[in-house]
Amino acid sequence: MSSSGLEPGFREYLLGIADVSERDLDKLALELRHHWSENVEEYVRRRHRELQRQRIPTRVIYGLIQKELADRRFSSRPRSERQIRRLIYG
Repeated sequence: MSSSGLEPGFREYLLGIADVSERDLDKLALELRHHWSENVEEYVRRRHRELQRQRIPTRVIYGLIQKELADRRFSSRPRSERQIRRLIYG
């Protein structure tokens, strides 16, 4: 495994088809690994902070997060706005 966590053969394949440097590919792979390793609670809290920084009203944030959860790669049962608030605030 490389420092990026990619299997060497796959890393070489990607370098062969993408116009990126080895350094950039490793950075991208690490970022993708981090992004997709979040669990539901981490995702909800992170998205809440991001949306707050965009000055989106809290009542709108809960609905946006509800919809986004359905599109994420982790399996998540549908969450109510109340459940989302509890994930954020405990």
